Amino acid sequence: MPANASRETNPADRLRASNRRTAFVLAAIAATFFVGIIGSKFLGGAATGIGVLGSAVLLYLVVAIGRNLRDKR
Repeated sequence: MPANASRETNPADRLRASNRRTAFVLAAIAATFFVGIIGSKFLGGAATGIGVLGSAVLLYLVVAIGRNLRDKR
């Protein structure tokens, strides 16, 4: 039996792990926005920078939501 099998059955541990994953996703999105906006200021192309930033955030959200839906099956 795996060592982490008892942790998966405890609802409090599962909720804590889920909250940490959610916090990580939100922090990564915020970091992507900050880095993208600062990068677009240095590169000078606001429309290109915002387009790339929006695409990156959209891709990240699709992956995060898809992973969450896959875990519920």
